Amino acid sequence: MFNFMKKKTTKTETPQQQAERDSAVDKVLLGYEIGTVSIATMVTGLERDGEALTLDLRLPQDSNPEAVQQELGQLLHPHGITTIHMNVRLPAPEKGSGSSLPKQMPKTTNAMESQPSSGVNNNVSNANNANAEPPITKAAPTQASLAAHPRIRHIIVVASGKGGVGKSTTTVNIALALQKLGNRVGVLDADIYGPSMPTMLGVADVKPELENDQFVPVEAHGLAMLSIGSLLDGDNTPVAWRGPKATGALMQLYNQTNWPQLDYLVIDMPPGTGDIQLTLAQRIPVTGAVIVTTPQHVALLDAQKGIEMFNKTSIPVLGVVENMALHTCSNCNHTEAIFGTGGGEIIAEQYHVPLLGQLPLASGIRAQVDKGEPSVLADDEFANYYINIAKNIETNIDKFAKPVDDKRIF
Repeated sequence: MFNFMKKKTTKTETPQQQAERDSAVDKVLLGYEIGTVSIATMVTGLERDGEALTLDLRLPQDSNPEAVQQELGQLLHPHGITTIHMNVRLPAPEKGSGSSLPKQMPKTTNAMESQPSSGVNNNVSNANNANAEPPITKAAPTQASLAAHPRIRHIIVVASGKGGVGKSTTTVNIALALQKLGNRVGVLDADIYGPSMPTMLGVADVKPELENDQFVPVEAHGLAMLSIGSLLDGDNTPVAWRGPKATGALMQLYNQTNWPQLDYLVIDMPPGTGDIQLTLAQRIPVTGAVIVTTPQHVALLDAQKGIEMFNKTSIPVLGVVENMALHTCSNCNHTEAIFGTGGGEIIAEQYHVPLLGQLPLASGIRAQVDKGEPSVLADDEFANYYINIAKNIETNIDKFAKPVDDKRIF
């Protein structure tokens, strides 16, 4: 595939094994993207010696070589590549910004810990690992190092430890509630694998326009909304992407969108604590996170993991929303705590964060988002629950605001 590849054959590798492993390496490099560009176009040299792969790379200035190494290691390990060495060059700084010489990153090794194997191969691999050079020491970006978006005052992420707790329904109603309080609000649907914002806002058939290679957000009831769901061919089109491509899509939706002046950008996160959450923590300046959970014990356990992740990535937790707290029977008006009681209060007290509000388990809330008119928009009997949550968010959010960098260009 690459005419600059130097491939060595070890005595323990048959010609067929060599061909299969070389082909697997080619496919992984072609499929791995930084932003929207295949890393194959950034490879200036490649050498494979059995289970060890050495890459010479010229990466973009804002890339994270350590993350690239780790992700490539995860993708290549199933194909028998246990050790990765990377010689990385970043573009030279612009004139006047420092040295004109390109910055060379030190060689890196062992993107993945090698898995035990039997016989001589295991001994050879262990010997190679023992002589491996230390990994690069470039630290991943932190929230403290990220400048605020010049046109967005606050970025709020709405997250949950597990799916099915009503996170997206809560997100869209919080966004509309913040707007009803007089704010300019946008919504970014970062739930790449299960985008639902276009349907919930009644704009499933509207495609975003492009101006100067930037997306123009879809206008939805006064909100500036963008979702990967608006770019798909149909409701049944699956987003079957590996982590690097999914995180690249998130960054493209954030960076390559002509967001208007906003007081709040509310981001609907995918459930869990995976690649997209980590990328967001390292690349997007977040003011704070709202955790959505139900009172159910297993949901609370996963919510705790989400809070711990935000604490470790220095993203303030603005508070907890307890969804599906009580259910009132539509026939007899009997009220019952189907998923238990007090869970939201317990987790809020445990982590010393506010309980922003408790929401009922009601078919009316579900029915409104299904037809594209969420409760706050419809001003139904449940709207005030979300408006009170929005008021609680506004009460303390200014103390977490990031300084705006007016010189940033998108």
